[in-house]
Amino acid sequence: MRYAEIERRTAETDISLSLDLDGTGKSEIDTGCGFLDHMLTLFARHGRFDLKVKCVGDTFVDYHHTVEDVGIALGAAFSAALGDKAGINRYGSLMLPMDEALVAVAVDISGRAMLVCNLDLPAQKVGDFDTELGEEFFWGFVRNANLTLHVRKMAGSNSHHILEAAFKGFGRAMREAVRIDPALMGEIPSTKGAL
Repeated sequence: MRYAEIERRTAETDISLSLDLDGTGKSEIDTGCGFLDHMLTLFARHGRFDLKVKCVGDTFVDYHHTVEDVGIALGAAFSAALGDKAGINRYGSLMLPMDEALVAVAVDISGRAMLVCNLDLPAQKVGDFDTELGEEFFWGFVRNANLTLHVRKMAGSNSHHILEAAFKGFGRAMREAVRIDPALMGEIPSTKGAL
Protein backbone atom coordinates (compact mmCIF):
# COMPACT_ATOMS: atom_id res chain seq x y z
CA MET A 1 0.00 0.00 0.00
CA ARG A 2 1.15 3.50 -0.82
CA TYR A 3 0.04 4.92 2.51
CA ALA A 4 1.46 7.29 5.12
CA GLU A 5 0.54 8.68 8.52
CA ILE A 6 2.07 11.94 9.72
CA GLU A 7 1.99 13.50 13.17
CA ARG A 8 3.29 17.06 13.38
CA ARG A 9 3.29 18.96 16.65
CA THR A 10 4.68 22.45 17.17
CA ALA A 11 3.92 25.34 19.52
CA GLU A 12 1.52 26.60 16.80
CA THR A 13 -0.23 23.49 15.46
CA ASP A 14 -1.02 19.87 16.31
CA ILE A 15 -1.67 17.84 13.15
CA SER A 16 -2.63 14.21 12.52
CA LEU A 17 -2.84 13.24 8.86
CA SER A 18 -3.23 10.01 6.89
CA LEU A 19 -2.99 9.59 3.13
CA ASP A 20 -3.72 6.66 0.80
CA LEU A 21 -2.51 7.38 -2.73
CA ASP A 22 -4.61 4.56 -4.16
CA GLY A 23 -7.92 5.52 -2.58
CA THR A 24 -11.30 6.55 -3.90
CA GLY A 25 -11.37 10.22 -2.92
CA LYS A 26 -12.82 9.86 0.57
CA SER A 27 -11.85 12.58 3.02
CA GLU A 28 -12.35 13.65 6.61
CA ILE A 29 -10.95 17.15 7.00
CA ASP A 30 -11.04 19.32 10.13
CA THR A 31 -8.39 22.04 10.21
CA GLY A 32 -10.32 24.76 12.02
CA CYS A 33 -10.30 26.75 8.76
CA GLY A 34 -13.45 26.21 6.73
CA PHE A 35 -12.03 27.36 3.40
CA LEU A 36 -8.95 25.13 3.76
CA ASP A 37 -11.25 22.20 4.62
CA HIS A 38 -13.17 22.89 1.41
CA MET A 39 -9.99 23.05 -0.70
CA LEU A 40 -8.54 19.83 0.77
CA THR A 41 -11.85 18.01 0.24
CA LEU A 42 -11.73 19.05 -3.43
CA PHE A 43 -8.08 18.04 -3.69
CA ALA A 44 -8.77 14.57 -2.27
CA ARG A 45 -11.86 13.98 -4.39
CA HIS A 46 -10.27 15.04 -7.66
CA GLY A 47 -7.00 13.26 -6.89
CA ARG A 48 -8.83 10.10 -5.77
CA PHE A 49 -6.75 10.18 -2.59
CA ASP A 50 -8.15 9.01 0.73
CA LEU A 51 -7.20 11.80 3.11
CA LYS A 52 -7.80 12.41 6.80
CA VAL A 53 -6.61 15.64 8.40
CA LYS A 54 -7.13 16.88 11.94
CA CYS A 55 -5.42 20.13 12.90
CA VAL A 56 -5.70 22.15 16.08
CA GLY A 57 -3.92 25.41 15.47
CA ASP A 58 -3.54 28.94 16.82
CA THR A 59 -6.41 30.23 14.68
CA PHE A 60 -7.04 32.96 17.27
CA VAL A 61 -3.97 34.60 15.68
CA ASP A 62 -4.96 33.89 12.07
CA TYR A 63 -4.90 30.89 9.71
CA HIS A 64 -1.30 31.28 8.56
CA HIS A 65 0.33 28.61 10.74
CA THR A 66 -2.52 26.15 10.21
CA VAL A 67 -2.47 26.48 6.42
CA GLU A 68 1.33 26.33 6.09
CA ASP A 69 1.72 23.42 8.53
CA VAL A 70 -1.04 21.37 6.91
CA GLY A 71 0.79 21.89 3.60
CA ILE A 72 4.02 20.71 5.26
CA ALA A 73 2.33 17.60 6.70
CA LEU A 74 0.61 16.73 3.42
CA GLY A 75 3.87 17.11 1.49
CA ALA A 76 5.66 14.86 4.00
CA ALA A 77 2.87 12.28 3.64
CA PHE A 78 3.24 12.22 -0.15
CA SER A 79 6.99 11.81 0.17
CA ALA A 80 6.61 8.92 2.62
CA ALA A 81 3.83 7.20 0.65
CA LEU A 82 5.80 7.38 -2.62
CA GLY A 83 8.90 5.74 -1.16
CA ASP A 84 11.58 5.35 -3.84
CA LYS A 85 9.06 6.46 -6.53
CA ALA A 86 9.66 3.34 -8.62
CA GLY A 87 7.19 2.95 -11.47
CA ILE A 88 5.40 6.27 -11.07
CA ASN A 89 4.37 8.39 -14.04
CA ARG A 90 6.32 11.31 -12.45
CA TYR A 91 4.63 14.09 -14.45
CA GLY A 92 1.08 15.40 -14.35
CA SER A 93 -0.58 18.48 -15.78
CA LEU A 94 -4.04 19.89 -16.37
CA MET A 95 -5.90 23.01 -17.46
CA LEU A 96 -8.91 23.23 -15.17
CA PRO A 97 -11.90 25.55 -15.73
CA MET A 98 -14.11 26.75 -12.87
CA ASP A 99 -16.76 29.06 -14.29
CA GLU A 100 -14.87 32.18 -15.48
CA ALA A 101 -11.58 30.94 -13.98
CA LEU A 102 -9.03 28.82 -15.82
CA VAL A 103 -5.95 27.53 -14.02
CA ALA A 104 -3.01 25.53 -15.39
CA VAL A 105 -1.29 23.12 -12.99
CA ALA A 106 1.82 21.06 -13.76
CA VAL A 107 3.82 18.82 -11.42
CA ASP A 108 7.12 16.96 -11.68
CA ILE A 109 7.96 14.58 -8.84
CA SER A 110 11.57 15.50 -9.40
CA GLY A 111 13.21 15.32 -5.97
CA ARG A 112 13.70 19.09 -6.22
CA ALA A 113 11.48 21.53 -4.34
CA MET A 114 10.29 24.40 -6.55
CA LEU A 115 7.08 26.37 -6.74
CA VAL A 116 6.04 28.85 -9.41
CA CYS A 117 2.67 30.24 -8.35
CA ASN A 118 1.07 32.98 -10.44
CA LEU A 119 -2.58 33.16 -9.38
CA ASP A 120 -2.98 36.97 -9.34
CA LEU A 121 -5.92 36.84 -6.93
CA PRO A 122 -8.10 39.96 -7.12
CA ALA A 123 -9.40 39.79 -3.53
CA GLN A 124 -7.36 39.72 -0.33
CA LYS A 125 -9.92 37.52 1.41
CA VAL A 126 -12.44 34.79 0.68
CA GLY A 127 -14.64 34.89 3.75
CA ASP A 128 -12.15 35.01 6.62
CA PHE A 129 -9.40 33.27 4.61
CA ASP A 130 -6.44 35.41 3.47
CA THR A 131 -6.03 34.48 -0.19
CA GLU A 132 -2.22 34.85 -0.02
CA LEU A 133 -2.25 31.70 2.14
CA GLY A 134 -2.92 29.58 -0.95
CA GLU A 135 0.69 30.12 -1.99
CA GLU A 136 1.91 29.46 1.58
CA PHE A 137 0.16 26.08 1.48
CA PHE A 138 1.79 25.16 -1.83
CA TRP A 139 5.25 26.20 -0.57
CA GLY A 140 4.85 24.04 2.54
CA PHE A 141 3.79 21.15 0.34
CA VAL A 142 6.55 21.31 -2.30
CA ARG A 143 9.34 21.75 0.23
CA ASN A 144 8.32 18.57 2.01
CA ALA A 145 7.21 16.49 -0.97
CA ASN A 146 10.38 17.50 -2.90
CA LEU A 147 8.65 18.20 -6.16
CA THR A 148 8.23 20.96 -8.72
CA LEU A 149 4.80 22.58 -8.96
CA HIS A 150 3.59 25.27 -11.35
CA VAL A 151 0.19 26.87 -10.74
CA ARG A 152 -0.85 29.64 -13.11
CA LYS A 153 -4.08 31.56 -13.58
CA MET A 154 -4.96 31.81 -17.25
CA ALA A 155 -8.27 33.62 -16.65
CA GLY A 156 -10.48 34.53 -13.73
CA SER A 157 -11.99 37.37 -11.74
CA ASN A 158 -13.43 35.56 -8.71
CA SER A 159 -10.83 34.62 -6.07
CA HIS A 160 -12.89 31.68 -4.74
CA HIS A 161 -13.19 30.23 -8.23
CA ILE A 162 -9.48 30.74 -8.97
CA LEU A 163 -8.38 28.99 -5.76
CA GLU A 164 -10.93 26.22 -6.26
CA ALA A 165 -9.65 25.61 -9.79
CA ALA A 166 -6.08 25.57 -8.44
CA PHE A 167 -6.81 22.94 -5.78
CA LYS A 168 -8.92 20.76 -8.10
CA GLY A 169 -6.21 20.98 -10.76
CA PHE A 170 -3.56 20.24 -8.13
CA GLY A 171 -5.42 17.06 -7.16
CA ARG A 172 -5.84 15.93 -10.76
CA ALA A 173 -2.21 16.67 -11.68
CA MET A 174 -0.93 14.84 -8.58
CA ARG A 175 -3.17 11.88 -9.39
CA GLU A 176 -1.55 11.60 -12.83
CA ALA A 177 1.99 12.10 -11.49
CA VAL A 178 1.75 9.40 -8.78
CA ARG A 179 -0.03 6.92 -11.08
CA ILE A 180 1.86 3.67 -11.55
CA ASP A 181 2.88 3.25 -15.20
CA PRO A 182 2.90 -0.49 -16.05
CA ALA A 183 5.30 0.18 -18.94
CA LEU A 184 8.00 1.24 -16.48
CA MET A 185 7.90 -2.17 -14.76
CA GLY A 186 9.01 -0.63 -11.46
CA GLU A 187 11.84 1.46 -12.90
CA ILE A 188 12.73 4.88 -11.53
CA PRO A 189 11.52 7.39 -14.17
CA SER A 190 14.85 9.24 -14.44
CA THR A 191 18.11 8.75 -16.32
CA LYS A 192 19.83 9.39 -12.98
CA GLY A 193 18.33 6.22 -11.52
CA ALA A 194 16.96 8.13 -8.50
CA LEU A 195 14.45 10.89 -7.79
